[in-house]
Amino acid sequence: MRTAWDLVVGVGGSKGVPVTEILALIDGALGDAGLSPASLTELATLDAKAGEPGIVRAAARLGVPLVTYSADELAAVDVPHPSDASLAATGTRSVAEAAALARGGELLVPKRKSRRTDGRPARATCAVVRRPGPDGRHDGRAARTVPPSEESS
Repeated sequence: MRTAWDLVVGVGGSKGVPVTEILALIDGALGDAGLSPASLTELATLDAKAGEPGIVRAAARLGVPLVTYSADELAAVDVPHPSDASLAATGTRSVAEAAALARGGELLVPKRKSRRTDGRPARATCAVVRRPGPDGRHDGRAARTVPPSEESS
């Protein structure tokens, strides 16, 4: 059964970012927000990242399509956390938030960066948006994970 809302994760990443770093970031973002990975319907990014192995593998492992947008398309999206560093590197002030919001929706998880155990800078960013599912319903909720202790309450 499809949920009334689809989740879209926008992702950005440095060249060579490993799939494990991207997946850990997405898992943390969804988990911290109480969102179910079962509601994830696409991974979105900048078209220049379409061949980045870590991003391509993340979409494959999550079982969702990788949707890409040009820098011009992403630059046209209003985002809450624009970045001059992103502009210098990619031609747009946002990749993760803008890619997630490119076709509309509600930003549930603003841009967040991956955390590396070696203390070096993050190589991935993500943002999570919910948008109405294909049935067009707007019941105000995405599928959320329920901790086992709350299932019977």
